[in-house]
Amino acid sequence: MKKSFEDLVELSKFLRSPEGCPWDREQTLNTLRTFILEEAHEVIQAIEMNDIEELKEELGDLLYQILFTSQICNEEGKFTVEGVLNQLYYKLIRRHPHVFGEEKAKDAEEAVKRWHGEKLKEKTRKRNLLQIPRSLPALLRAQRVGEKASQVGFDWEKTQDVIVKVKEELEELQKAISSNEQNSIEKEWGDLIFSLVNLARFLKIDAEVSAHKAIDVFIERFNRIEEKAKDMDKTLSELTLKEMDELWEEVKREG
Repeated sequence: MKKSFEDLVELSKFLRSPEGCPWDREQTLNTLRTFILEEAHEVIQAIEMNDIEELKEELGDLLYQILFTSQICNEEGKFTVEGVLNQLYYKLIRRHPHVFGEEKAKDAEEAVKRWHGEKLKEKTRKRNLLQIPRSLPALLRAQRVGEKASQVGFDWEKTQDVIVKVKEELEELQKAISSNEQNSIEKEWGDLIFSLVNLARFLKIDAEVSAHKAIDVFIERFNRIEEKAKDMDKTLSELTLKEMDELWEEVKREG
């Protein structure tokens, strides 16, 4: 039997009721934060694995967290899930003036500019960069900060300018390392990472995704050298660094 969105809303209400689940009743907005984050990451993982059935399930789990959160807010007299849907509906129309208004967008890049233009009008109560959640993964947050600054014209003109900045930050990190001052090293390392994220932005690379891919490659290669060591009846800790490097290069050549 097919169930509607309204059925799911009613189920979320029931689970919070006295006749429902004790665990559900105990949850608060604060306790749901971790679950929302976990479910969002599980959606991303399903996409990366191209597992469509898993994606369908994880999208459902994430949707339930939205309903769960909305139900708690409803009980506290703040807003309802219908209010969430209504606000979203009209926001999508406002932020597509090139679709529902007189403005035009010849391509996706121009459409994004129209979207951000409308968003800036809506968010005038907040400072531009404070709109970016601090809870975002650091690389993603850095990229969003760079994008926001760029939208108001605070940016480098070309990629080569960013490369110069990266080199400058690397030199400053090297000086900090020479001084052996930990606070200075940490600061300069952070500046270098931020400049590299800006370089990724200019190269149209998603820094967060790119970093995950690099980590995945490292893990996959490391697992393979562990297997090769096992074939030699050894553990990695029993190999010399030179032997491990040779296995690493062998794995790289194998692709």
